[in-house]
Amino acid sequence: MNLVVQGPKVDPNVLKTLATLTAARSIVQITPNAFRLVEAQAHDEVAAMCARAALDCTWIPEGRRLSDFGLFVTDMDSTLIDIECIDEIADLQGLKHEVAQITEAAMRGEIDFCESLARRVGLLAGLRVEALAEVYEERLKLNPGAERLLRTLKQAGIYTVLVSGGFTYFTERLKQRLGFDEAWANELAVQDGRLTGRLCGPVVDAATKAAHLVRARQALGLRAEQTIAVGDGANDLPMLREAGFAVAFRAKPVLREVADCCLDYSGLDGILNVLD
Repeated sequence: MNLVVQGPKVDPNVLKTLATLTAARSIVQITPNAFRLVEAQAHDEVAAMCARAALDCTWIPEGRRLSDFGLFVTDMDSTLIDIECIDEIADLQGLKHEVAQITEAAMRGEIDFCESLARRVGLLAGLRVEALAEVYEERLKLNPGAERLLRTLKQAGIYTVLVSGGFTYFTERLKQRLGFDEAWANELAVQDGRLTGRLCGPVVDAATKAAHLVRARQALGLRAEQTIAVGDGANDLPMLREAGFAVAFRAKPVLREVADCCLDYSGLDGILNVLD
């Protein structure tokens, strides 16, 4: 196995200590802030040492590369982008704190997602639809590394899917902006220029996210191990379990437990360093 170590700043002394600790054969620089410890051996202290140094560490089999994959599926809120859209929409109603508490509980898996979504969307009733544009244009930002990641995936011929428990207003714009092949999310009902507090059509929940991954994988004729999935909360758990390579990005503990790669300090393009 190889150990990929990366972060905003990699201390050479920490890197050397990790190499000694794991009896790595050599250290290979991938980027200025990412290194591969070749033929490293597992050690109980690796994760704690990396955490203290604000470094991400990922164990990856020798020879596993981006070219091994054909499908990439990602969540949107707090994964591809740096906000929870529904929380920011609610802020325009003066209800951000109340909605954010429900969002956090759902992300941790403490509240059923469909129930939490219905409660949160209901609180948005009466808000003018122009508020969605305000959130997209003034509050939404891509997480670090997102553009480079998507650009590289497309260059590699990998099919990309954006699937979210959020809203189509945002996923459709991000699909065009970043070149996703597909985008799926919930549609907010609008009447007379205002949100009704309801959704149109079936809810995109955890099971739906996983189903979209499986459907796309089968349509492309791929095996499970040829898929990458990225998420941050409990609603992404079934989707990550269906993937051959599961990435937890700034994730809740429930998701970290099933992930092949956890990125707490690096950008989304840290995936490329692991699969370099």
